[in-house]
Amino acid sequence: MAVRLPRPHRDDVRIAVGGLLGGLALWGVGLFSRTPDDPISLVDPGWVVLLPLVVMAGCELLRRTRPRAALLIGTVALVADLLTRGSLATVVMFTDLVYAAVLYGSPGAARRIPWITGLITVIATVWPVAAWRKPEGLLIGAFTGLVTFTPAATGWIVRNHRDTAVAERLRAEQTALLAEVDRTQAVTAERARMARELHDMVANHLSAIAIHSTAALSLDDPKTSKDALTVIRENSVEGLADMRRLIGILRDGSGEREPAPAPTLDGLGALVDSARTNGLDVVLEADHADGLPAPVELAAYRIVQESLTNALKHACPGGVTVGIAQRDGSLTVRVSSPYGDRDGPRAPGSGAGLVGMRERAALLHGTFEAGPEDSPTGKIWAVRATLPLTQGEDA
Repeated sequence: MAVRLPRPHRDDVRIAVGGLLGGLALWGVGLFSRTPDDPISLVDPGWVVLLPLVVMAGCELLRRTRPRAALLIGTVALVADLLTRGSLATVVMFTDLVYAAVLYGSPGAARRIPWITGLITVIATVWPVAAWRKPEGLLIGAFTGLVTFTPAATGWIVRNHRDTAVAERLRAEQTALLAEVDRTQAVTAERARMARELHDMVANHLSAIAIHSTAALSLDDPKTSKDALTVIRENSVEGLADMRRLIGILRDGSGEREPAPAPTLDGLGALVDSARTNGLDVVLEADHADGLPAPVELAAYRIVQESLTNALKHACPGGVTVGIAQRDGSLTVRVSSPYGDRDGPRAPGSGAGLVGMRERAALLHGTFEAGPEDSPTGKIWAVRATLPLTQGEDA
């Protein structure tokens, strides 16, 4: 099977054709590197210089695709050219092969070729001077360095600059990609945070409105209807105020508006009173110190708030217990309510509240559990969260 040579680059074709035409022009006008009586010119006929010239031009076609093979064959052609009267075009194309072997060759070849050409230059400088005892021997070393070491060093410099440019471009692309990933994660985290806040601020009021409006429609009792409408109005006003406050913060991009203070555990009393107004029989048992980390207080408040909302929507008649306890470097939140089939109006649920509570606990590296449990008074639904008392991410 015949070996198929790689297709040469179009720039390599131009270099090969240019070098060949230049060599033919020099040969046509009779310009050679050496005279016929030069001792090194062992082959006298002038047309013989065309053979190394053609081989060197052929090697130029492989300077980019097969740089190592091109340099080896080109070295043989250069030695053959030294035995003839010589062509300047052959020597010039050889310097380009050395340059291309360093620039396009393997990393190992790119490191070795400058050292090899440097050693050859030193030998070509020292040996003629030591052998002839004449300063003119330095010219051989200078010519050898110009033909071998100079293009190798140039190729090494250009390759280093090219590799540095490629590395910088890749680094810039990676930086841009990481910035985009960070931006996407930040947007996702902010959207999740706003979704939790919106749900916790509004769901409680809307659930109370839904339940009491259903009761007002189902019971033909003027006093019950009036009480239900009173609760509906209070929750509507509070819900609208919370909604406007949140929308104002979202729409004000100047930073001049002061953010609303985050709820703390000191507000649990008012939260429980509001739940009692909505019809829940709530008992609050709080045992914690003052000055807890703000993210922990906010998470605990929101978990209690959402648990009371769920109790209002789904719990059976009976007492709801809210317990807050601080021990062993953590804050434990527990809300229990009667569990079972419920008679009377109830509001639909989507499960977003449980997801939000679990996310709040996870952001503080805490734990969260919710589900039915057996107790001496019957089956209950218990929500339990343990929040470490360390400064965590704002929930």
